[in-house]
Amino acid sequence: MRHLHPTGIALLTGILLLLCQTAHAKKKASPYDKLDVFSRVLSLVEQHHVERVDEDAVMAGAIHGMLRALDPHSSWLPPDQFRILQEDTEGNFCGVGMEVSIRDDQLTVVAPIPDSPAMRAGIRTGDIIAQIDGRSTAAMDIEEAIGLMRGKEGTKVTIAIRREGAAELLHMTLTRAPIEIESVRSAVVSTGIVHVMLRSFTDGAAARLREAIRTAKTENGPITGVVLDLRGNPGGLMYEAVKVSDLFMDRGVIVSTRGRDGAMVESFEAKDAGTIADIPVIVMIDGASASASEIVAGALQDSGRAIVLGVKSFGKGSVQTIIPMRDGSGLKLTTALYYTPSGVSIQARGIVPDVLVESRTAPPDGDTDTPDMKESDLPGHLDNGLPTADDAAAIDDFQLRMAVQLLCGIARQQETLRRTR
Repeated sequence: MRHLHPTGIALLTGILLLLCQTAHAKKKASPYDKLDVFSRVLSLVEQHHVERVDEDAVMAGAIHGMLRALDPHSSWLPPDQFRILQEDTEGNFCGVGMEVSIRDDQLTVVAPIPDSPAMRAGIRTGDIIAQIDGRSTAAMDIEEAIGLMRGKEGTKVTIAIRREGAAELLHMTLTRAPIEIESVRSAVVSTGIVHVMLRSFTDGAAARLREAIRTAKTENGPITGVVLDLRGNPGGLMYEAVKVSDLFMDRGVIVSTRGRDGAMVESFEAKDAGTIADIPVIVMIDGASASASEIVAGALQDSGRAIVLGVKSFGKGSVQTIIPMRDGSGLKLTTALYYTPSGVSIQARGIVPDVLVESRTAPPDGDTDTPDMKESDLPGHLDNGLPTADDAAAIDDFQLRMAVQLLCGIARQQETLRRTR
């Protein structure tokens, strides 16, 4: 039998002691020990609190608190709030009509929905909702706030707004109304140039976008450019964002998602079939363009498929997985972050436009450096069938005007290259 040297015995004893300490530390860090503490606290609350305890309310509060400690977008949705979330993806609900998010621990308006009670009341992007019907929103998650603002048609809700530059809270009483989000609106704004406003990524948005472009082509002839307007679009379904991007991309990564420690979760790539690949595209964004809007803008920008114009987007680049629970409730858990094709995270960074245009207000008439007389002013001039910057002159929306003028320049450049080949 071989005997250990005293030094070896001492070393072995030290190793065993370290292993025991490590095992003890792991045991202490076990979540089951914390559950034991939780059970003990719950028991003491039930037995000794000065008032009788509503066990359901206490458990709901515990779940809310646990998820709120993670990030602003993870939450537990009771059955009624889970139904509201499902209504949102369908694009039909009854309420005041505004998209909200938690920003810097404050309930913040991302964008009022066009033609909604919120927009008619003058609510703006960036407004902070301090109170809903007298209740402070300081400890409120998004779903609870949305639930309070939703309700039967014709009923009223009072909100208190904290607005930058205003000394006091602004109190507004809004009448709830049916809100139907018309996800796609389109119009031909110049010869061959289609302006498509995509307001939200509800189910079927990509199909409606494709149909809008097809209809414009059928009714107005060849399309020489598309302005994809994502201003004020707060996002929606990720798979619709992938489909919208795929309309204009024939290859390459659209978006990838990465989970804990940067581990790849999913990567979505463009498919060649059905791609509208030969039309120049400009994507318009603003500070209220968020989530799915940023996926599209980032994908088309990184792939070189589109020029992004406007101001920096909102920067909501996290993925929430919705998990239905057996009692009809739902868990909304942040499970990953979005990354653009170049590997850049959208979260808290947003999409920076290629062309910065900060205002929707048009400059004064005549404030240009263009000559007074142009070829198009001459009687009997020949029409080359291409859009011209003059076509955009009547557009009041300055950002849209800049987008159309840029597309006009691209169309002329492409025609010049075609003729010189």
